[in-house]
Amino acid sequence: MSLNTQEILESALALPSAAQVELIEALIARLDEADPQPLGEGWIAEIQRRSADYDAGRVQPIPWPEVRDRVGRKENSGG
Repeated sequence: MSLNTQEILESALALPSAAQVELIEALIARLDEADPQPLGEGWIAEIQRRSADYDAGRVQPIPWPEVRDRVGRKENSGG
């Protein structure tokens, strides 16, 4: 993450929760305005497969804070 991006993130995290949500919604809306590339058939099939596994209870979701911590530990260990 660039220094500028890190500074923006830190400023955003200092905002009250409601303002953070507004910022997220504005960023997502801006992305939606961009001309996204359509997903290929392979990605659509993978999304459907994963969704079906989740709906059937075959997979256990991992909360985002735990995923973020795992990634952070992996990055810090050089792996």
